[in-house]
Amino acid sequence: MKRIATYVVATLLMGIGGNVQAQEEVNIGRQHVELSNDLMTPEALWAMGRISNYTASPDGSKIVYQVGYYSVKHNKSHHVLYVMNADGTGQKKLTAGSKNETDAAWLGDDKIAFLTGGEIWTMDTEGGNRQQLSKTNGEVEGFKFSPDETKVILIKSIPFNQIIQKNPDDLPKATGRLVTDLMYRHWDHYVESIQHPFVADVTADGIGKGKDILNGEPFECPMEPFGGIEQLDWSIDSKLIAYTCRKKTGLEYSISTDSDIFLYNVLDGTTRNLCKPAGYQEPKIDPSKTMKNQSVNAPENLKNNVGYDQNPQFSPDGRYLAWLSMERNGYEADRQRLCCYDLQTDQKSYLTESFDSNVDDFCWSDNTKDALIYFIGVWHATENLYAVTINKGKKSQPSTPLVVQLTNECADWGSLQPLNNGKQLLMERHSYTAPADLYVVTPNSKKPENTRYQQVTFENKHILDKLASPSVESRWVKTTDGGQMLYWIIQPPHFDPTKKYPTLLFCEGGPQSPVSQFWSYRWNFMIMASQGYVIIAPNRHGLPGFGQQWLEEISGDWTGQCMSDYLVAIDDAVENLPYVNKDKLGAVGASFGGFSVYYLAGHHDKRFKCFIAHDGAFNLEAMYTETEENWFSNWEYDDAYWNQDQTANARKTYQNSPHRFVDKWDTPILCIHGEKDYRINATQGMSAFNAARMRGIEAQLLIYPDENHWVLKPQNGILWQRTYFNWLDRWLK
Repeated sequence: MKRIATYVVATLLMGIGGNVQAQEEVNIGRQHVELSNDLMTPEALWAMGRISNYTASPDGSKIVYQVGYYSVKHNKSHHVLYVMNADGTGQKKLTAGSKNETDAAWLGDDKIAFLTGGEIWTMDTEGGNRQQLSKTNGEVEGFKFSPDETKVILIKSIPFNQIIQKNPDDLPKATGRLVTDLMYRHWDHYVESIQHPFVADVTADGIGKGKDILNGEPFECPMEPFGGIEQLDWSIDSKLIAYTCRKKTGLEYSISTDSDIFLYNVLDGTTRNLCKPAGYQEPKIDPSKTMKNQSVNAPENLKNNVGYDQNPQFSPDGRYLAWLSMERNGYEADRQRLCCYDLQTDQKSYLTESFDSNVDDFCWSDNTKDALIYFIGVWHATENLYAVTINKGKKSQPSTPLVVQLTNECADWGSLQPLNNGKQLLMERHSYTAPADLYVVTPNSKKPENTRYQQVTFENKHILDKLASPSVESRWVKTTDGGQMLYWIIQPPHFDPTKKYPTLLFCEGGPQSPVSQFWSYRWNFMIMASQGYVIIAPNRHGLPGFGQQWLEEISGDWTGQCMSDYLVAIDDAVENLPYVNKDKLGAVGASFGGFSVYYLAGHHDKRFKCFIAHDGAFNLEAMYTETEENWFSNWEYDDAYWNQDQTANARKTYQNSPHRFVDKWDTPILCIHGEKDYRINATQGMSAFNAARMRGIEAQLLIYPDENHWVLKPQNGILWQRTYFNWLDRWLK
């Protein structure tokens, strides 16, 4: 559940490549909206362009980037490409037709490769001289050219019938699926195909068919459900490919987070695992228990990189390979460190041990003296830029490399790309009051206070200029265990401190996703505040950015300290913020936040006047065997519900499942769920709604047959917002 953030990044909306190509083509561009006043509306939110997939030309002079536009009328999206000078001038739209164009990459300084209709095309920087390079019947879902541009990695899907058996040929209309193992569905689809990387030659005649580098292996690469081309990289000499893969299927896959980094030799076709020694044998694992105390996570085994390892990047000089690495198997919210492999000495080191939070993304700098890596990570509820250096060529290195913070903004910096040979960075920046725009950052690791940045896109300025902005404050409060918790306060536009405002307690998902300065197209604090609500958003126990101990205290304690934190935050707001109306409080949340709402409904001592739970877990015993990634429930609950030797935490978890406290429910509740949500099945939301109505409690159920854990279709999004605010207004205004 952790990787289900409460916000939706535009790249995830379209997957790795041309998934949206199956839609009827509609030419949707930058939109204008009519507003009756200066307050954000659902229509204004969905009219905003969403920037993604940006990259700079090799000489650093130009930037190509992607924008997604959404039409409520047509209920469709259109993804287009723009190019501009690196200082933001000379912006030009390259996409002229109605077909989606995505995933742009530079071939030299004057040619751009991109995906459309499942094929790779090229064009010049004016959008002309278009040529189709690949001819695969629309099979390409992602690509990455080698540095010498003689080869290209193609991501394509291949049939996979190891778990869901292929139906007999003489029953072509049969809709049944014969399932023989776990992981038969993932996120929002049945697993009847998997992605593989193919290496193809690039010639004057175009791109060849390609060789499957996982030929005959029943493993996916990139990894489901969100992995993309960032999980593979070329060496600087174009002879090696580093790729991410979890070489497991079925039950083994469903309980394990153990993915590795593999090095594939393009010349001889050999592959070696950089994470595990040759002949490594995984210890036996009990699939019905947490791996916390199993031998796979014993100290002597952790050196084998048994957790998530992903997103490799070669250093500019080719000596090093860095990637994101978690230490323990079965724990998807483990601290994500920066691992560095020296290809000359075959030695691994971890560069960010002094940073007690996650590395969320990184890139290399082209530094001739030191190997310098930039990364972003969350600390105290903001996502900022950091740097760490490998002492290249020196016999001894510090046991803990020094991490330097380069920015300190009340905002979130997003994915970073090198610009001007790594002397600058191309990054996105967003906050509670501003959607993502692109910035050119000039970092200074020697004097961080001299780091500079310049905004180079203003994608939604034409809308934002018409809107009044909420104000945002932070406040620290003491928790019941003696800790200190930060919570955000978002106040309505045109805020009047002498008035009393209805107030919402926001419950975060994850359970270990940050409440940082995210911009969401669903859980959007600006639109909530614009409807006249104050929002209280606590960084409760279990969230990153406050140290690993704070983060891990939620596992096995879903209904303990973190629930106390929620009540401490809202009680502190009622007591110390005179504009909070204590008689008009609501609690809202999705995923683990939805679970939190269901639990608080039975334990709030009449604080709240209404609840909204989206895609929340309601019955944890049912959730244990309904979810598809079983490692999550194992780690968080400790045990299967049928084990007679359960730990004390497991017993507490099941005994405190929200469904056991429906007899104490006394407050109106809105339940929302998607029927294609295979992470937390729709039966959870239906059960909660049914229970409320059978108890005689005012309730509504908004059910989406065609949505997953998120709400991605424009008209469904508008319906979500209208239903959400109608419910709040009914009980809080």
